[in-house]
Amino acid sequence: MVTTARAGETALSTPSDREVAFTRVFDAPRALVWRAWTEPEHLRQWFLGPDGWTMHVCELELRPGSTYRYGWRKENGKTMEISGEVVEVVPPERMVTTERWGPEWPEAINTLLLTEKDGRTAVTLTSLYPTKEIRDAAIATGMEKGVYVSFDRLAGLLSGMR
Repeated sequence: MVTTARAGETALSTPSDREVAFTRVFDAPRALVWRAWTEPEHLRQWFLGPDGWTMHVCELELRPGSTYRYGWRKENGKTMEISGEVVEVVPPERMVTTERWGPEWPEAINTLLLTEKDGRTAVTLTSLYPTKEIRDAAIATGMEKGVYVSFDRLAGLLSGMR
């Protein structure tokens, strides 16, 4: 809820045995956060994870049943990619997608919720995994570091988009 969250702080929680959730309040209206989250020209600027990565693939169509694909390249040449399907889109408040980090990871379901109050937007991004063990393995990758840095970049981008 926006009233209890503080702007500028990203929090990780585990709402259930199979979920991991990230929350953060951004000092920007929901429509602006939605654009930054769903328009490739903006995604390429902030959705990068730890420093040293660039997004060289950013394909997204906001239509249920469509697919998306994101690819990153690190300065040393290492690459990684995720892909999935867009399940639900309710602009500017909700998007549900599937997600697969290659053949070694099972599919997860991501739910993005944007809630605005007084010109500030609470973002909740929840990933639902098939089992607790897979959720725990995802957390053990250090995923929160990449999310925290990316959300910090998003905050900077949003301040420049006004």
